[in-house]
Amino acid sequence: MKKATILLAEDDHNLGPLLRNYLTLKDYETFLASDGAQALKNYKKGRFSLCILDVMMPQIDGFTLAKEIRVIDPDVPIIFLTAKNLKEDILEGFKSGADDYMTKPFSMEELVYRIEAILRRSVKREPESKQQTYSIGEFTFDTMKQLLIRGDHTIKLTTKESELLELLCSHKNEILERNFALKAIWADDNYFNARSMDVYITKLRKYLKKDPSLEILNIHGKGYKLLC
Repeated sequence: MKKATILLAEDDHNLGPLLRNYLTLKDYETFLASDGAQALKNYKKGRFSLCILDVMMPQIDGFTLAKEIRVIDPDVPIIFLTAKNLKEDILEGFKSGADDYMTKPFSMEELVYRIEAILRRSVKREPESKQQTYSIGEFTFDTMKQLLIRGDHTIKLTTKESELLELLCSHKNEILERNFALKAIWADDNYFNARSMDVYITKLRKYLKKDPSLEILNIHGKGYKLLC
């Protein structure tokens, strides 16, 4: 039985088939697209457990493709493969919705380990002990449906946005330690995940700014505090 279905978008005619064959040998059902437009077309036609996207592709680049995929499914895990390793490029990758980022050349064995780790983290948690709703200022936050509601306006949150906001709510007016949040949501407090969390904090601030009584503070050297 196949472990997962992967969309692989890679325009390198040598690397693409090599990766597809390797992932297939590892028991992943892998669909290869040679450009961004074909990848988007394939994504719209099927259901995928995870996407692996090259950044520099013809027709639609990987960052743009990730944003298009996020419109269709805000939760599907995305790994970027790229020759770019500048900090600005890595941050742009996370802003586009990346869960992980690997620079070329890379170990295919390490790629498989990262796929397995991401898929484990994306498994839905049991909701039994989970508080279903939080009242924060003028907002109601539904943790089960991942909805942030203010009056007649509703924002559908991604899984990571929802998990991060839930942690902030459960520690409201207290310090949410940065490393605790990273390990709780990403299972690893490495540099790339830390930058990714910064991006999600920025998004949450944007959502909550409609209520001026709410604020997410940076607590230097410690973490964040949701004031409400």
